[in-house]
Amino acid sequence: MQRITGVPEGWPTDEAAARAVQDALRDRVVRDETGPAPGAGTVTGIDVAYDDARDLVAAAAVVLDAATLDVVEEATAVGRVAFPYVPGLLAFREIPAVLGALEALRTDPGLVVCDGYGLAHPRRFGLASHLGVLTGLPTMGVAKNPFAFTHGALGQARGSAAALLDGGEEVGRALRTRDGVKPVYVSVGHRIGLATACAHTLALTPAYRLAETTRRADRLCRDALLGLTR
Repeated sequence: MQRITGVPEGWPTDEAAARAVQDALRDRVVRDETGPAPGAGTVTGIDVAYDDARDLVAAAAVVLDAATLDVVEEATAVGRVAFPYVPGLLAFREIPAVLGALEALRTDPGLVVCDGYGLAHPRRFGLASHLGVLTGLPTMGVAKNPFAFTHGALGQARGSAAALLDGGEEVGRALRTRDGVKPVYVSVGHRIGLATACAHTLALTPAYRLAETTRRADRLCRDALLGLTR
């Protein structure tokens, strides 16, 4: 199912307004829940793709059976880019379309896995946290690349992990999902613990470095954007 989305009324249009929203919502992140168990229920990947020439964004939501990783349902949403590109404020570009894709689902999304960060964000409020607060769903971030934090030595075996540190605070973990392959970067979004988020990441990577949720949502949002040009 595909939905056409607009920019919500009152959506921030500049950096100051966006940062004020982050400040207002940050304390609503729930950090004392363990979260759903890996392999139970459903898990949903979200991702977005851009057509810069036409100022369009396509978001995809792919629901998987958490035990088998089979696709249960897919949905997409397309619309105008909602915010200019500003590092640290990417959620404001993507969330309106992502909400459209999630709202088009008929299946309970369960845990939502974002291609990005949650608490491992300079303002402790990345895409995964922002989306979790707005929807009430448990959310986590699994990013392809490091953003703002460093980590120590990481073993070469699958499952090896090292803390992402901001000073002395652990804000996420670098996690190796394939032997000898560069890690992914896991952080809590909302209503899940970091250990559980890492366990989900390993459950979602039986064959590839990237989580199946991300791989399938990435393909779907690109296909949705390509379909707009036909």
